[in-house]
Formats: sequence, C-alpha cells, structure tokens
Amino acid sequence: MRTIRLEGDRRLTTADLRRSGALPREVTEAATAIVEDVRARGDEAVQEYCLRFDGACASSFRVPTEIVQGALDMVDPSFLEALERAHAQIRDFHTREVEQSWFTTKADGTILGVKVSPVPSVAVYVPGGRAQYPSTVLMDTVPAKVAGVPRVIMITPPQRDGSLSAYTLAAAAVAGVDEVYAVGGAQAIGAVAYGTESIPAVSKIVGPGNAYVAAAKRYVSGDVGIDMVAGPSEVCVLADSTADPAVVAADLMAQAEHDPMATCYLVTCSEELPARVLAAVEALVGQSPREEITRASLDDNGVVVVASTLEVAIDAVNVIAPEHLELHCQNAFELVGSIQNAGAIFVGPWSSEPLGDYVAGPNHTLPTGGTATFSNPLGVYDFVKRSSVISYSAEGLAADGPAVQTLAQAEGLWAHALSVGMRRKLLAEGGETFADPMAACEDAMRCAWPKTLDEPGVPKLR
Repeated sequence: MRTIRLEGDRRLTTADLRRSGALPREVTEAATAIVEDVRARGDEAVQEYCLRFDGACASSFRVPTEIVQGALDMVDPSFLEALERAHAQIRDFHTREVEQSWFTTKADGTILGVKVSPVPSVAVYVPGGRAQYPSTVLMDTVPAKVAGVPRVIMITPPQRDGSLSAYTLAAAAVAGVDEVYAVGGAQAIGAVAYGTESIPAVSKIVGPGNAYVAAAKRYVSGDVGIDMVAGPSEVCVLADSTADPAVVAADLMAQAEHDPMATCYLVTCSEELPARVLAAVEALVGQSPREEITRASLDDNGVVVVASTLEVAIDAVNVIAPEHLELHCQNAFELVGSIQNAGAIFVGPWSSEPLGDYVAGPNHTLPTGGTATFSNPLGVYDFVKRSSVISYSAEGLAADGPAVQTLAQAEGLWAHALSVGMRRKLLAEGGETFADPMAACEDAMRCAWPKTLDEPGVPKLR
C-alpha cells in the first residue's frame, strides 16, 4: 500500500489520490457501438453479442417463472433463511424513505403541491461473471418495489454452459422480481433502454456491472434514467490507536477481494498502526481463496494516509469521499457530524462493512470514485418522480399576475404576459368566458404589457 504523510500544514488533495476518472475511450466507443447495433437490429444483435462475449445464448431471453421459483428449492435452507432476513430488514429500512404527495392552500384559495408517482418500469442489472451477487438483487429491487414500481425486471448474463446462479434466481423470487432475462453486458443495457422484439424497454436502469455496462449506462442516460455510473468498490477506514490491527486488516481485505481495481484507504493519526495493520494483512491474505485479487488490489490501489492530527485525518476522509467509511475511533459517533462526504458510514468497532452489504437495511448501491460529494445511496427516491401541482384561484391570479407580466416583459416574452393579462381582463369583466372573444383580442399589446418598463442600466466591466 502506498503511504502519504500529511505533516505540518499539508492537507490531502484529490491529486494525491491518483483516481483514473472517466471510463477509457476504447471502452466507451465499444459500448456505444454495441448499444446502437442493438437499437438497430434488436434480438438478432443481442444474440450475436451474447454468444461472442458470454459464450452462451438461450433460445428465449425470458427465464420461465417456474425456473425462477424453482431456485428456492435448489439452495441451502440456511441461505434462504438469511436471504429472507436480509429482505425483511432492507424493506423495513426503505419503507421509511417513502415520500407522500403534499398540498398546501394559501389564504386566497390558491393550491400548490407535489404529486409523487413511481416510475413505470425498472431494469435491475445483476453481474454474473467473477462472482454472484444475490444481495444486489435485493438491494436494487426492494426500494423499487417499496416505491410502487409496477414492473421490475432483472437482467443477468448466463454462464458459458447456459446456466444461471440459483442464488441470484432465489433472490429474485424472494424480492418479487416480475421478469428475468438471461442477457448481460452492454447489449443488455441497449435492449432494456430501447426495447427489442422480445425485451420490452424500461424507464430506468439500475445496478452495477463491468466497465462496458457502466459505459453503456452512461450512453443511454437521458433516453432512460440510470442510478449512477459506478466504478470499482472502495473502503476508507479512519482509525486511531484504539483500533485493532487484525480487525482493520480484515476490513480492508473485505473490499480488496471484490476486484483488483478496488481501492482501500487507511487514514490514521497513529504512527504505529499502519505497520501493525499491514503485518496482519500478510498473516491473513495467504489464507484467502481470493488471495490473488486481494493482493493486487492492496498492492496497486491501497493507500495509507498518516495525518498529523485527527482534524487533518477527517479532512482527508472528506477529500477521499469514499463509498464506504468505517470509523474505528474512540467515541466514534461524535465524529459523524464532521463527515461530509461518504456513501455509507459505519460507526464503531462492531460495525463491520459487510453488515451493510447484506443485512443491515440501508442500501449497498453507493456512489464511488469520489462522487459521494454529490451523490446518494440508492433509495426509494430513485424510483419515484415528482409532479408539481399548481391550482390558482381568481384572487391568487389577481395578486401574482402583475409580477408575472413584469418579469415576462423584462425577458421579452410577450405571449407569456398575454396569457396572464387575458385572465386579468376576464376577471375585470366579471365573467368566466368572454362574451365576445374577438373583441377581447383587441389591444392585446396593452393587455400583455400594460406599462412600459424603465430601461435598465448597463453594467460595465473594466
């Protein structure tokens, strides 16, 4: 792991982190070409890419319901019990995020408010390559279901032998996924974004994937909604001298084993802790079934930040803006108020990050790559849309209309002002409709812009 020392007045900067940033151009171009081909040729293109990249393509992309439900009988009962426990706690947490429509009535009778509605349909992407992630099925499906989305589908690639993960399908059954399609990669994103002969289009796409999936999601964004463009997983452990080195080592490895590109940060103001943590890593990593991945992540992307004070250490954490943040510090809860940028905060020595990955309840689909400075965890709010509701009374129009006309006149938008002016004219006549509409159209300029605005001054720069 690379070490950065913050001595004297030095503070951590984003340049110190050496983040790679945007997706490589070749990945973006390849994903774009695949999506456009799928958009043009539909199922035929999807089949070709599935065979080329996954080595398998089902005769029908739609996975029969009996196969999805049958997966419940294929898994260990203890796994199913754990899955149902996680589902219940994730659902309970997200139920608390539900927003209600609201309306308020002003003294003059004008009604203003917000109508909250679920998006019509969602596709949940679930990876099927290096590892299986039934937890992702729950995390991405449950808030959509709680939000009331009528149609939630899952897309996941088959293995080369044409099989699917029983764990993933069992999770889909427990979560209540409406349809499952055995297709992955950028071609799957193109299919659900624009629709094919056998895969209907959706309104929003969520869920993690490889770089090509991320690039495809970014490309279709705007035509459909997406949750985020997720990068490799991250963890940042903020630890003081009270932290246990072996526990901290295990926590760093818990993220490192995801992907050789995963990034692990240890931030501390203890001079002795880093060496003790690295020694514990060496004692543990050789016993891991995922040793090669874990070592590559820690060696290539691991960072140790040694700060002069706890204040400097917290500032470093906010610069990192990690996906996952663990606070292994004395009186850890007192530090939460100082944390401005983090996807999820795990407070105290007993709050293992994998608890959040699986069963705690808060969502594990989190902003990565420093995007926690402006992004949120996935939640019910990602699956609803808000419509403003505006219902003016005649009295409200009379009160606000002149201001609207003045602002419209300043912007040179004559018909905007006329729209209000005609109503004011109708109100002055005391009727609900004009007795003579053509007569009402006379002198429209004065109706729209009843007075001349003074010419504004001209601000000049030196």
